[in-house]
Amino acid sequence: MVEPSFPPHLRYILGGDCGSLESDRLTCAYNYVERLALQQFYNVRKNMTQVVDKSGDRVRAMFAQIAPKYDRLNHLLSLNIDKRWRSKTLRMLHLKPAQPVLDVCTGTGDLALAISKELGPETEVIGSDFCSEMLDIARVKQERVVPPGANLRFIEADTQSLPFEDNKFQCVTVAFGLRNVSDTMLGLREMVRVTKPGGQVAVLEFSKPTAPGLKQLYNTYFLQVLPRVGQALASNDKSAYEYLPQSVQQFPCGEALASLMRDAGLENVRLTPMTLGVVTLYLGTKS
Repeated sequence: MVEPSFPPHLRYILGGDCGSLESDRLTCAYNYVERLALQQFYNVRKNMTQVVDKSGDRVRAMFAQIAPKYDRLNHLLSLNIDKRWRSKTLRMLHLKPAQPVLDVCTGTGDLALAISKELGPETEVIGSDFCSEMLDIARVKQERVVPPGANLRFIEADTQSLPFEDNKFQCVTVAFGLRNVSDTMLGLREMVRVTKPGGQVAVLEFSKPTAPGLKQLYNTYFLQVLPRVGQALASNDKSAYEYLPQSVQQFPCGEALASLMRDAGLENVRLTPMTLGVVTLYLGTKS
């Protein structure tokens, strides 16, 4: 009895008939899997070698377009785990009442809102972002989420040129926004500049898992699934959810980002991976 060969679509992918012998089929199966692995490798390399356009005008316009759907899409695409990441970040900060806090690249204000709720009206909390459309949504959320009388305000400002005096804040935070700053080092230096000596700078950002299996699953979701789901739902700007995985792939993580934070003037920089390394919290102290 002659065993059937591979189906036509698989023969087409492999570039020919696989044959009917078991040894032939095993060889073809191996080649097929190898090609899939190589394709995944080249997809990652492509995203790493194509330099992401992080010019201020481009990033500002992109976030302005997706602002109305930003929260819903983020919660959906992260399976709501992003809320847990911010909550854990807040627990790890050594925040004191009545000392101001700044959240840069605040977007729609989730972390700034959480900090304000935690510290109460005696503590000034400022959320800054250079996209006014995102800030409009943050202000609407403020009316709904934070009790009346909260000492919280949102201002339009570029993280590369913050409109604050030196040594003002007990803590400066950024959640999933530093990679969108066109000059990462300049943004970090500005964050450090406005932090009080002995104060904290916190960076919550996507990172790249290294565990076998999880790494491949992460890359498949981030590079293949997430952009397609985002594009289907954010029909007003499909490029935004192509930009996200590309910006993460090219942004430094782990010790590379920790080193930049030290160069910017921070000491005792600590890394806390979350969700098996999908996200990392970087905490440093201004010397």
